[in-house]
Amino acid sequence: MTTETKHPGINLGATDRRTDDEAEPDVFGFWVFLMSDAVIFALLFATYGVMLAGTAGGPTPADTYKLVPTLVETLVLLTSSLTFGMASVAMKHGDERAGNTELVAWLAVTLALGLVFLALELRDFATMIGDGAVPARSGYLSSFFALVPLHGLHVAAGCLWIVVMMVQLRVFGRDDRVKINLLRLGLFWHFLDIVWIAIFSVVYLPGLIR
Repeated sequence: MTTETKHPGINLGATDRRTDDEAEPDVFGFWVFLMSDAVIFALLFATYGVMLAGTAGGPTPADTYKLVPTLVETLVLLTSSLTFGMASVAMKHGDERAGNTELVAWLAVTLALGLVFLALELRDFATMIGDGAVPARSGYLSSFFALVPLHGLHVAAGCLWIVVMMVQLRVFGRDDRVKINLLRLGLFWHFLDIVWIAIFSVVYLPGLIR
């Protein structure tokens, strides 16, 4: 009886053994990058926690956060994680002879949800700034605008990456390198969802009840 070693993330397994073997070092290296990115976010979370009381007489979290828009953003981003999961399943089990229509369709839905999330977040930022809650107003707001927009910048990068992958699928098809890039993109996208859950739980929810 043999034991199959699997890298963290979706494994292509018996559906594409060669690419699955090639993916292991690439996916592991990308996990190292994600962990370094997680350290940056952890530092910003710590900074936010320290600066939370530093409102300098300006707007407080309860004054600036809105539950319903933030909840909608959360649902949109979590749904995008589901749709990317469906894209991963289509990549693994879809019939390549039938083309990449299903895979590209799920990527397009994920892209649309990512763009909706960014639009809603930018509207929230514009509302905050219009109400005088600008980064220069206090230490609390400086730390907020260092943390949350950085996540949005990552989502924007993820959306651009999805567009690149859709182009690569059209040009190169579902070859080994495209599949490995999609595996890494999947890890990146799901990582962003995890970070957003942390932002929603640590930043928004406690701020709304203060």
